[in-house]
Amino acid sequence: MKDWNAGRIPGQDGRVAVVTGANSGLGLSTATELARHGARVVLAVRDLDAGARAVAEIRTSAPRAELEVRRLDLASLDSVKEFAGDLVADHPVVDLLVNNAGVVLLGQRRTTTDGFELHFGTNVLGHFALTGLVLDALERAEAARVVSLSSLSHQNAVLDFGDLMSERDFDASRAYGRSKLGNTVFGLELDRRLRTWESSVISAIAHPGLTGTNLTPRAWEDRGLLGRVIARTYLLQTQPVERGVLPQLYAATAPGVRSGQFFGPSGRGEKRGHVAEVRPSAEAANPAVGTRLWAAAQDLTGVTYL
Repeated sequence: MKDWNAGRIPGQDGRVAVVTGANSGLGLSTATELARHGARVVLAVRDLDAGARAVAEIRTSAPRAELEVRRLDLASLDSVKEFAGDLVADHPVVDLLVNNAGVVLLGQRRTTTDGFELHFGTNVLGHFALTGLVLDALERAEAARVVSLSSLSHQNAVLDFGDLMSERDFDASRAYGRSKLGNTVFGLELDRRLRTWESSVISAIAHPGLTGTNLTPRAWEDRGLLGRVIARTYLLQTQPVERGVLPQLYAATAPGVRSGQFFGPSGRGEKRGHVAEVRPSAEAANPAVGTRLWAAAQDLTGVTYL
């Protein structure tokens, strides 16, 4: 994997790829590379105007790309259900689902349309529901993959099943870390269940290390001048998006990827570097945690599968 880069992505002709949060950052870079290599890419975005701008940007390097923009608000289960229903009606076979979108807002506690804590509801429950609603279309593909996006912040997080919505003791950075732990647990538990069902669908996980995206300044927007200074200082330590996106592109496209594998940067602390297989935290890898999260997610979303 040491020398792997986007130029080594195999041809994706004939494949339908869905990328959540595809209008900026890692999602836009993922959508761009998949389109360059021949995939029909569905940009699943909350803001259709931002999606249209992303399409225009992708076409500057892939003028013949097959692209669709569809509205998806992961903070609304109704939106997730509408998106999935329309998607599967138009694309009965889906080859790739990249659960890339994420929100991080380091201010006061906020909730989704359905009353869930914003980080957990969007990052975890929205993607849990989406995957379940699209799973039949993934099963119809010859070698489908689901890629879940983790983060270094998952490493020190612990899921409090007595307070998944952080109602008792809210801390924004802790809530974000728990949501990224939730994404990691989900990806690993999805793998266990797919293998139990002898499914051909692969569930892989990836994290970008320290990568400079527009999420950082947005995260600190409630903190005024101090927040802007902190955000700029953080961005000085990061690698460019073109490097940070490689683990998820590898998980999505590289030959030989096995279900349950986790990819990230190879450098010290997994902050930057070449693509490598990395280890999830002990909490993330614990099957008992996976079972509890799955049960909770099914109960909260009403979406039941596997």
